Amino acid sequence: MPMLEQRIQQQFFDSADLKYAAAEILSRPIADAVSAVVGCITAGGKVLACGNGGSASDAQHFAAEFIGRFERERPGLAAIALTTDSSILTAIGNDYNFNEIFSKQVQALGQPGDVLIAITTSGNSANVLAAAEAAHAKDMTVIALTGHNGGKLGELLTETDVHICVPHERTARIQEVHILALHCLCDAVDLQLLGEQENT
Repeated sequence: MPMLEQRIQQQFFDSADLKYAAAEILSRPIADAVSAVVGCITAGGKVLACGNGGSASDAQHFAAEFIGRFERERPGLAAIALTTDSSILTAIGNDYNFNEIFSKQVQALGQPGDVLIAITTSGNSANVLAAAEAAHAKDMTVIALTGHNGGKLGELLTETDVHICVPHERTARIQEVHILALHCLCDAVDLQLLGEQENT
C-alpha cells in the first residue's frame, strides 16, 4: 500500500480508537449536559456557545442544528453562537481586549438558567475562561468541552457545571470527538423533547 494511503488510513484508525475509548468515559457527562440543556430550554432559556478557530465552527454548527433542526422536524430551539457577529467581535477586541469578546456578550445576553457551551481543546483559552466566569456571575450552567486534562477551564467549573473532557492530547482528535459529542447532545435533546421516532 502506498505510504500516503497508509497514513490516511491510520488517521481513521486513530480517530476510531479514541472514539471507542471515549464512549464509556463521556457518555455520563454528555447525558448530564442533555439534562442541563433540556431543563434550560423547557424553562424558556437559551444556549450560548463560544470557542476559537475550529471550536468557533463547532459553536456555530451547534447553534445551526438547534435553531434549524438536527435530524427531526421540530420547532427551533433558542441558541446563539457568540462567534459570528464581526462588528461585535472587532468592537470589543479593539475597544477593550480580545479576551473579553465572549464575556461581554454573555453579560449582555445571558440570563439566570441559561447554558453556556464553552469549547476549548486545551482548556486554557483566555476568552473562553472569561466567558465561563461571566456565565457563573449570571447564574448560568457551563458545559465545557475540553481535551488534554481540562486545563484552567476544568479547574474553574463548579458542581452544577458539566465537563466533557476528551482523553487525548492532539487537537484534531479532540475536535473530532467534540463534534460527535455535540451531535449526541442534539440527538438526545430531540429524544427528550419529542420522544422516540416512529418507524415509517
